Amino acid sequence: MTPAGTLVPAAATTLTPAATLPLIVATPLLGAAFLVAAGRRMPRRAAETAGTVFAAATAVLALSVLLRDTSGDVPGARAVEWLGGRHPHGGVGVGIVLVGDRIGVGLAAVTSLLVVAVLAYSWRYFDEPPHRQAGTFPALVLIFQAGMCGFALTGDLFNAFVFFELMGVVAYALTGYRVEEKRAVQGALTFGVVNSLGGYATLLGVGLLYGRTGELGFAQIGARLAAHPAEPSGGGPDVLVLTAFVLVLTGLLVKAAAVPFHFWLPDAHAVAPTPVCMLLSGVMVELGVYGTARVHWTVFAGPGGIPTADAHRMLLTLGTLTAVVGALMCWQQRHLKRMLAFSTVAHTGLFLVGLAVMTPEGTGGTALYVLAHAGVKAALFAAVGVLLDRFRSVDEHELHGRGRELPLVGVVCAVGGLALAGLPPFGTGLGKAVTEEAAGGWQAALFVVVSAVTGGAVLRAVARVFLGLGARPGAAGQAEARADETSGKDEEPETAGPLSRIPDTMLAVPVVLLAGALAVGVVPALHAAVGRAADAFLDRAGYTAAVLHTPPAAHVPTPGPHWSVAGVALGLLSAALACLLARWAVRRTGPTRQTRWAAPVRRLHSGHIGDYVAFILAGMALVAALLLPSLH
Repeated sequence: MTPAGTLVPAAATTLTPAATLPLIVATPLLGAAFLVAAGRRMPRRAAETAGTVFAAATAVLALSVLLRDTSGDVPGARAVEWLGGRHPHGGVGVGIVLVGDRIGVGLAAVTSLLVVAVLAYSWRYFDEPPHRQAGTFPALVLIFQAGMCGFALTGDLFNAFVFFELMGVVAYALTGYRVEEKRAVQGALTFGVVNSLGGYATLLGVGLLYGRTGELGFAQIGARLAAHPAEPSGGGPDVLVLTAFVLVLTGLLVKAAAVPFHFWLPDAHAVAPTPVCMLLSGVMVELGVYGTARVHWTVFAGPGGIPTADAHRMLLTLGTLTAVVGALMCWQQRHLKRMLAFSTVAHTGLFLVGLAVMTPEGTGGTALYVLAHAGVKAALFAAVGVLLDRFRSVDEHELHGRGRELPLVGVVCAVGGLALAGLPPFGTGLGKAVTEEAAGGWQAALFVVVSAVTGGAVLRAVARVFLGLGARPGAAGQAEARADETSGKDEEPETAGPLSRIPDTMLAVPVVLLAGALAVGVVPALHAAVGRAADAFLDRAGYTAAVLHTPPAAHVPTPGPHWSVAGVALGLLSAALACLLARWAVRRTGPTRQTRWAAPVRRLHSGHIGDYVAFILAGMALVAALLLPSLH
């Protein structure tokens, strides 16, 4: 009873933000179980509807936690739920904890909304499924959603690995969904082997940390390292802690597709169904970036962990290398799905550079960048999927001028290319502006150039495919396409046959996604919320206090991300450079001469699993070398 004598529903008193966190993970799992059990007797339309309903319910739950959490007056407030009521005593706990800070819950909400968009886009998208398997695809997508949401919310390093692997296993199955095609199986196998090796490295690192601290929770491990550093003088971590950091980071950087761990991504995108590509580039890669930041700040940022200067150097070096290689390879692609995949690699590099700033401004700008990038990249993949299913090709030169009959798709691609280049007022432009301003110096120039090159590659394809600009490929170009398995020519459509009429859902979804990316850049309340989220994310002491129920430390908020004159100017500059690069490219006589200077980098992307495994080992050695000064 309330003081006024009115009854309060039980749900209103028990379903707190903390109590809602397990439901965000459990709801899609329940939906998947329902589809597996009942999908054998359900018609296709009912199964797809049920999958969308469960995904939407998860999105509503995540948004409800986010809105209720951010409406409070307590800075850095976090919803914390110890499953089974196993709360810690005296700072020690053995239970499983979910932590709903604003960055984690926001990422779960974005993931869920994108899953809803993907399921709507996929409405009767594929060939008619085999008998009694109508619920297979939506069930796999829901399990994928549960893994991603769990990874974003967990406060336990071992459970992060569990959700990490759940996410990965389902992603392998989704990548090879068209199992009748040998290229799809090969791409899924490459994806599975490379990401499994990264997962094994992470598990080994978790074991080393458990042996060092006797704890598995983020907050507990960080507190134990801070209380009992290996070197009381503060000289740096011991070899075991450094090794554990490198191993844990390896799996996360593989998932983030950071160079040189990135080779699986373009191969997987080239063969995965378009809706799956929307999820891989839209949120899964970003979860690897999130995991890198989460593990560093909550576990290794304190005494006994990794010194800030060394973590900065490592993230900045890897980010720069990833951005440059990704942009270079993006420009060289004629296969549109591989082009967008390498664009994701390039932007992963920019995200890592933003995290390397180690300030709330850099983290807030990166969060906005990630949020808007998810919508833009998913919209571009959705548009490419329309081209694939209409013309049986995603080859930029083979599609020359054929896109004129799809003007709306052309507009989506053009707007998406400009947004990718950082054009104000898109959220990608605001995230880029805030992050490059926080980084400053040559790093700002890196943001401008990489954004211009990736956006210019998309605009170049738009000019050729939808406007018919530039020279048509001659006999030499056609022969090159026949010899090149990654050209994107003569692809099999993912629908029952070439589409004579584009379904409304396949056109509406990318438009809505681009509108969402625009809203990220123009809604002030969202900017303020992201600023508070970045403050809380870097508040290591506050995270530990919330999880272990100890008195919180004082919290000083910083201003949220906002547009500045310099940021708008640099955004306009990168968009203008993208347009100039696209114009220069279509005026060239052919693609052959464009690729010679990049041949050494192209040869590294051989498609052989053995080569990719070797590069994982090289990447681990590189990360360790960048952190060696920690052992002074």
